[in-house]
Amino acid sequence: LHLLSRRQRQMCIRDSNYIDGKFNRKSEERYIEEVEMAVNILLADDHRMVREGIRYLLENVPEFNVVGEAADGYECISLVNKTKPNIVLLDIDMPDMNGMEALRVIKEQKMICKVIMLTRHNEIDYLMKALEIGCDGYILKESSFETLLKAIFKVYSGNNYIEPNLMPLLNANLEEKSNIKKRISELTKREIDVLKMIASGAFNKEIASTLNISERTVKNHISNIFKKIQVSDRTQAAVFAIKNGIITVSYTHLR
Repeated sequence: LHLLSRRQRQMCIRDSNYIDGKFNRKSEERYIEEVEMAVNILLADDHRMVREGIRYLLENVPEFNVVGEAADGYECISLVNKTKPNIVLLDIDMPDMNGMEALRVIKEQKMICKVIMLTRHNEIDYLMKALEIGCDGYILKESSFETLLKAIFKVYSGNNYIEPNLMPLLNANLEEKSNIKKRISELTKREIDVLKMIASGAFNKEIASTLNISERTVKNHISNIFKKIQVSDRTQAAVFAIKNGIITVSYTHLR
């Protein structure tokens, strides 16, 4: 992996100030000042060789100062409090306290640092969970060093950075969530009640008795529910309800 030249590092800072295709105007002096400022970085990964490799690369960049290394989430939290880093490069798979749990602590305790998840996980579920908790960046370990630099500079300058290869998955997921939200909003209060009972395992007769309506009305509600949430049977409807938080699974719901 080659190290970037000073000019390339300046371009990383420039790129980080493009928002929605528009240039965030600052003076040339301000760009140079941002590059010249030391960025204090904490590494958190349970593999010593990975930490040492990343540290070697980062320490060859004059603007970076590696302030510490952590092998698990607990050590990471302790070192964040002790070293006050600007950026934490945080692995997900670590013993004792994993990266997601450490990220949650950092955000809940409002620690003054930015967090970039540096992980092998390219699955959308991991990315979405990290974003929901509040990570500032998410990149893969298979990425180039240039990508890591761009992520650090962009996050350091106050923006977010997501692995480019993951953006199609992220956009598709957000679109699907929007579509699901729309489907749920089309359900009436009575249909929500019926769907909750379907998900809890109730049959039509029980639903009718509980809601004080006829079984024919229950069947009509179920038909409308299936059309609105785009499912074809009770099992799919139950999965939809559970997956999207319409009902919470507990042992009392199991029949």
